[in-house]
Amino acid sequence: MKMEERGETELISIPATPRATSTPEILTPTGQRSPRLQHPATTTTTTLPKDSKSAAWTPSSFISPRFLSPIGTPMKRVFVNMKGYLEEVGHLTKLNPHDAWLPITESRNGNAHYAAFHNLNAGFGFQALFLPVAFSFLGWGWGIFSLTIAFFWQLYTLWVLVQLHEAVPGKRYNRYIELAQAAFGEKLGVWLALFPTVYLSAGTATAIILVGGETMKLFFHIVCGPLCSSNPLTTVEWYLVFTSLCIVLSQLPNLNSIAGLSLVGAITAIIYSTMIWVLSVSQPRPPQISYEPMSLPSASASLFSVLNALGIIAFAFRGHNLALEIQATMPSTFKHPAHVPMWKGAKVAYFFIAMCLFPMAIGGYWAYGNLMPSGGMLTAIYAFHSHDIARGLLAVAFLLVVFNCLSSFQIYSMPVFDSFEASYTSHTNRPCSIWVRSGFRVFYGFVSLLIGVAFPFLSSLAGLLGGLTLPVTFAYPCFMWVLLKQPPKHSASWYFNWILGWLGIAFSLAFSIGGIWSIITNGLKLKFFKPS
Repeated sequence: MKMEERGETELISIPATPRATSTPEILTPTGQRSPRLQHPATTTTTTLPKDSKSAAWTPSSFISPRFLSPIGTPMKRVFVNMKGYLEEVGHLTKLNPHDAWLPITESRNGNAHYAAFHNLNAGFGFQALFLPVAFSFLGWGWGIFSLTIAFFWQLYTLWVLVQLHEAVPGKRYNRYIELAQAAFGEKLGVWLALFPTVYLSAGTATAIILVGGETMKLFFHIVCGPLCSSNPLTTVEWYLVFTSLCIVLSQLPNLNSIAGLSLVGAITAIIYSTMIWVLSVSQPRPPQISYEPMSLPSASASLFSVLNALGIIAFAFRGHNLALEIQATMPSTFKHPAHVPMWKGAKVAYFFIAMCLFPMAIGGYWAYGNLMPSGGMLTAIYAFHSHDIARGLLAVAFLLVVFNCLSSFQIYSMPVFDSFEASYTSHTNRPCSIWVRSGFRVFYGFVSLLIGVAFPFLSSLAGLLGGLTLPVTFAYPCFMWVLLKQPPKHSASWYFNWILGWLGIAFSLAFSIGGIWSIITNGLKLKFFKPS
């Protein structure tokens, strides 16, 4: 560095690209890479007065390349790390050390691709197979209208949850119940959110076992045909086989580790849903088909059937109880907040969900009308077209459903696994061993199996699940937005969210009543088609 004295002013001639400014990339305490310092490409010099005050002082301005140049490598690394740390001041997240022991927050290396896989796997599944059943009670007009309104409503509430993940600076709400406690209070938040979220996870897992086991049975009959009819497995035994496969896959440790399974579930969901509705509409429609809503003996029975059908539509939109958990697997800093990759992935996922849901509902109802059995599209395509469609195509479609159910079971069970391990670590103050973790997951799998065997009426369960868990998807996020973001009172946002929230609560009560009525009416009769 060369200094020259000219009169009363000292001038400093600084080379534009000195060797000392080649600062390597570093890792900040939050895990993000700090970029290299940018320098002009020219080799000219810049002349600055020694006493110049044109540059504003910042907490890290004293750690400059000029200051670091005479310092050795170890001390230089310390100051560079300090500079990266100071750049992140103002967005330091307070992390619970126990989170590193739990399945949802054990790994935080997620990205937009993982978000797309998880959201598509969680947001689309076997529930879509029952949408034509709802249409058979609602008809064309009300069916399409209800499905469209529900889709855009839940898409808005998903955006709300993504934005509320870090509603308070320095705090990440990694689980749905944590956000509910922050919005409604510690005790009220638990009362409002704990039951529906756990019920949604456990109820969905139970329904997945029923669908997966019955689909494996149908797949076996399609592939084996009359050759294996001498001593076939019973339906309950197929449930047991499917549950055992779910338990084996559930040994993956955390939410990020099942990203591959979620990708498989997403791909299989898109393929089988497309195959099923295309195969259905390509075949001749059954005789005596009608598109008039199904008529029941009394007005009260018709009303409750309509409510149950709307509950089935509500249950088709799932995954909001997992949105915060999925976002919790991503790193987040002030410069790179987690809501950006999360929303990118969610938009891609719900584009494909819309491309699967609407053709399934419309195509299925067009193909079978009011003859649609309560077991859904799989039952209908087997009952009406098992002899018309090539056995290979039917077998592939049913096998894809099995793969999708196996993948969906994992992501929907993860919050329950997380709750088990959180209770264990809070009492023992140590992480779960591999044997304890495996024991929890085996126990949960067989409890879900027992519930499924005791309550095998799937279509009724779908309506009740849709009613009881509807606030998680359609109501609570709107209330949370008002309570945490606090928009101006009587503003458009304030009215909009309050109205949506209370409408969601009213629909939840009505759909739950319809689901209970359907259970009482159908009793314990299994509505699946049983092949001879």
